[in-house]
Amino acid sequence: MMRHPLILMAGLAIMACSPTPPGASQTVTTDSAAPDYRATDLVARTLPDLSDALLSGETSSQALTQAYLDRIEAVDRTGPRLQSVLALNPDALAQAQAADARHASGAARGPLDGVPVLLKDNIETRDPVATTAGSYALADNVTGRDSPLVAGLRAQGAVILGKTNLSQWANFRSENSVSGWSALGGQVRNPHMLDRSPCGSSSGSGAAIAASLAAGAVGTETNGSIICPAQVNGIVGFKPTVGVIAQEYIVPISSSQDTAGPMTKTVRGAALMMDAMATDGSAGYTAALDADCLQGVRVGVLRFAQGNEDIQSRFNAGLDAMEAAGAELVAIEDFTPEGDNFWGDSYAVLQWEFKATLDDYLANSPGDIPVRSLEALIAFNQAEPREMAVFDQSIMDMSQARSGLDDPDYLAARDTVRRAAGERGIDALMADYDVDILVSPSGPLSSRVDPINGDTWPDWAGAGYLAAIAGYPHVTVPMGTVHAVPLGFSIMGTAGQDKQVLSYAYALEQATQARAEPGYLPDAYAAEDLKAALEPGR
Repeated sequence: MMRHPLILMAGLAIMACSPTPPGASQTVTTDSAAPDYRATDLVARTLPDLSDALLSGETSSQALTQAYLDRIEAVDRTGPRLQSVLALNPDALAQAQAADARHASGAARGPLDGVPVLLKDNIETRDPVATTAGSYALADNVTGRDSPLVAGLRAQGAVILGKTNLSQWANFRSENSVSGWSALGGQVRNPHMLDRSPCGSSSGSGAAIAASLAAGAVGTETNGSIICPAQVNGIVGFKPTVGVIAQEYIVPISSSQDTAGPMTKTVRGAALMMDAMATDGSAGYTAALDADCLQGVRVGVLRFAQGNEDIQSRFNAGLDAMEAAGAELVAIEDFTPEGDNFWGDSYAVLQWEFKATLDDYLANSPGDIPVRSLEALIAFNQAEPREMAVFDQSIMDMSQARSGLDDPDYLAARDTVRRAAGERGIDALMADYDVDILVSPSGPLSSRVDPINGDTWPDWAGAGYLAAIAGYPHVTVPMGTVHAVPLGFSIMGTAGQDKQVLSYAYALEQATQARAEPGYLPDAYAAEDLKAALEPGR
């Protein structure tokens, strides 16, 4: 089945189920003899709690870093084998030791000093770890340079624990891809239900944080690749306004849509990471959080994108919490992006930009890599059996056929879709309905991983494509589970409204407390409320 890559990069599939109230504990049935992989003690805590524990001396960075390394071995490499961490930083414990020395001397650099974080493996770090995008072609791409966001984390003393697996080339390789698979890292598994998709392309970052393999992680998004894996893994993901975090030294797709962003268990954790990673001069993300900020806020509810009854149940519970906190809800029943060929133009823009930006990245990488252009990469993949074992490279082929970024057709298409999603999309909806923010579900329920047929899609829930194409801020907050499969609640705003969007998300999170710890269920047959129904009846 032909699937649009704008949806492909945020792929989910739905499983129609009866709901459990947001925040309610969900009982699951597992083999009583099976190991319990749920996190305990230090590693189970949130990033802000761990920051406090380090600053107070309750624990050391060395102890915390070693605890995460041990858990990665027990849960990611063995046990359920999540395969979410692609590479570990051999210098991580030395960085932790240096952080402990700073704490001991009263010279801690900030709230992230000594906090272990993971980076999606398309983000460069000067540590002796390759930046691979999941491909054999970049297996030796050790560049010795920090992306600006990594430099910001390092300046605050964060420990760079390692790199997370991802949908290869950020899921812009094939129209028949499998989200969460890369040639180097294999298939990432969702810790809530192991046969469910972890979603692409920041799949490893989402799964790793849900499984308590680091305090925080960094993902990247072109269209849904932070929001989607955050929602299906039941965590917070924040996509800032494009340009707030510099894209330098990150393997690219799109010069107009790419951005990195934090993925954590809590909104406060995401804000702490933003205070370190923002490179546009902005600061004060954590200070701006206000649990009472929804009072008097007009909330545009995107009813045209609310999904099926199970998703609506969770979504409506989040809306009720907003209303109880003083927000005024305004229903928006219909919207269609303007333009005769919105989806085709948006797809073409990504192909044009992918060819230009990837050619530039490959040509200028200081790493020891065998390819220096998209054309050479396509040939490399064709000659490497494992690269082509699961799916083709149809998107790369289409991108290679595109002209340069001076093509008038490209410039017209780019401006048309950005205007349709931004000025005539989010901005128009906010103005026409006189609302301060827009909300919707973050996506449908996760489908099963299917390496035979590739990702398959249900009717979509949510409208995150608007924020992605416009380059506007977007955050997802956990809103409970359906049969142990997580869902997220999305908040979007206009360009530069990043701090407000995060603060609204914080207020919702404090009101609902709907994040669920993963149960590492093998499949839906292990869920308590499904088990009897899936067995033969009398």
